[in-house]
Amino acid sequence: MIIYKFGGTSLGTAERMKSVADLVVRDDLQKIIVLSAVSGTTDMLIKIARSTGKQGEEIISQMEKQYAEYIQALFSKEENLLEAKNFLEAIFDGLRTGITKALPRDERLFVAYGEMISSSFFINLLLERGIDAAFLSALDFMIATDGEPNMPAIKYFIRESLDKVGEKNIYVTQGYICKNEKNEIDNLRRGGSDYSATIIGAALNADEIQIWTDIDGVHNNDPRIVRKTSRIDELSYAEAAELAYFGAKILHPLCVRPAREAKVPIRLLNTLNPSAEGTIIQSENQKEAAGVKAVAAKDGIIAINIRSSYMLMAYGFLKKIFEVFEHFKTSVDMVTTAEVAVSLTIDDDSNLDQIVTELEKYCTITIDRNQTIICVVGAFRKDDAGIAVQVLEPLKDIPIRMISSGGSESNISVLIDSKYKQQALEALNRDLFGH
Repeated sequence: MIIYKFGGTSLGTAERMKSVADLVVRDDLQKIIVLSAVSGTTDMLIKIARSTGKQGEEIISQMEKQYAEYIQALFSKEENLLEAKNFLEAIFDGLRTGITKALPRDERLFVAYGEMISSSFFINLLLERGIDAAFLSALDFMIATDGEPNMPAIKYFIRESLDKVGEKNIYVTQGYICKNEKNEIDNLRRGGSDYSATIIGAALNADEIQIWTDIDGVHNNDPRIVRKTSRIDELSYAEAAELAYFGAKILHPLCVRPAREAKVPIRLLNTLNPSAEGTIIQSENQKEAAGVKAVAAKDGIIAINIRSSYMLMAYGFLKKIFEVFEHFKTSVDMVTTAEVAVSLTIDDDSNLDQIVTELEKYCTITIDRNQTIICVVGAFRKDDAGIAVQVLEPLKDIPIRMISSGGSESNISVLIDSKYKQQALEALNRDLFGH
């Protein structure tokens, strides 16, 4: 069993959806296809949910026009086209009913339509081509409890769903959407459809999870910033999670966890270039090559320096600080400590004023905005010498605000002012990778 996940850009036009249909029938392997909404759809549905009646009607009319053109180009048989038209009519009737309700509305109900549309189109396209395929509704098996996937329930209900439809070569389902413990329509906000794919792969102990996007796997630096980058053939789960967390546009870091726990490999591939080998993410128990693998950058970072004479020789001081961040549900990225000071970073400033007010009761606080975390990822074993020098030497001409090393054998991070980001990435690319 192989899990294939296709993102919105892979489905962005009728021609691209047809190409995805060609791709999934290249072999006879049994597979589950996990689909995102067509690119742009989720954003439009969120706007509809937040709009007044008139504004919402305008966006719905725009979507109707776009999807009418989409299905006209997608289906070749008149009966399939008519079925798609009737399906869309029901969807847009539901949206129009939804915008009659007062604000604020439950956005979860609106955004669920996106994956329902794409999966309906795709299964009908496969059936139009005479392909042995069946549809699985994610709402029948993707169960979340307190916002987290309920793996025992998912394992049970997905097998039940597969048994109901019988043995097929291809199954089609939706990503992102789920049911919560109250049996309400909900979604996997933090990982989206990638998360759905890795959860399904783990639940079924699949042979492989394939995430299809519009890039040839993971690159060793940001190709939008530096001129020359190279694709990475292989990453460990830990390395992939670090890269994802610190800014690489590959996967949400949460998506790695189910596959890692079930030891199911993840392969990142390119829909636009399906012959490219991509990047495989798999167990770190294998014999790994030591040293640097890749560099990522995370922008929008705020550095908070906390200074207090009470910290000197005091136990419980760090606990007191982090309880403030816990109370305001704000996660911390990097931490460094000194004799009477703690510096840490956050990437969410929505509760920053309240956090500062609370901390100022017993500390002196300074804030630095417009910071960037540069994360260097690889296999850095505790006994390896010279790794820190190798990472820091290229940055000798750049002021470094913080350094974090030792917490992970996969990551060394530095904090710099964002104005030095390009200079830092280019220097690391030149010295670490010879580009």
